[in-house]
Amino acid sequence: MQSTSLVIPTSDLPSIPAKRYFTIGEVSELCGVKPHVLRYWEQEFTQLKPVKRRGNRRYYQHHEVLLVRRIRSLLYEQGFTISGARNQLSTLRAEGDSAGEGTTVTELRHELEALLVWLDD
Repeated sequence: MQSTSLVIPTSDLPSIPAKRYFTIGEVSELCGVKPHVLRYWEQEFTQLKPVKRRGNRRYYQHHEVLLVRRIRSLLYEQGFTISGARNQLSTLRAEGDSAGEGTTVTELRHELEALLVWLDD
């Protein structure tokens, strides 16, 4: 019996709210990744460094949520290994990726929609 893991496509993830900081639980829901996976990725990807506050609580900023989504896409959708994803991210950064950490058009659209909702309030 094969175990089939259902991966939600990045384009189907919820839009990121216009907030300054996100808890690990919020990032977990926004990115479709469990908290223990996020903690592991912090060890593997030097670019992912959430702010740690009282009690060693992690607070991710908006660009880090986008980075988590990018890592998730590389690993789960594009089939990269951890080291391959790490190399891909460093290559994108070296090339001066103009859209941040490899942000897709769909992700940018979701971000703009979230900002519009926030501005309307």
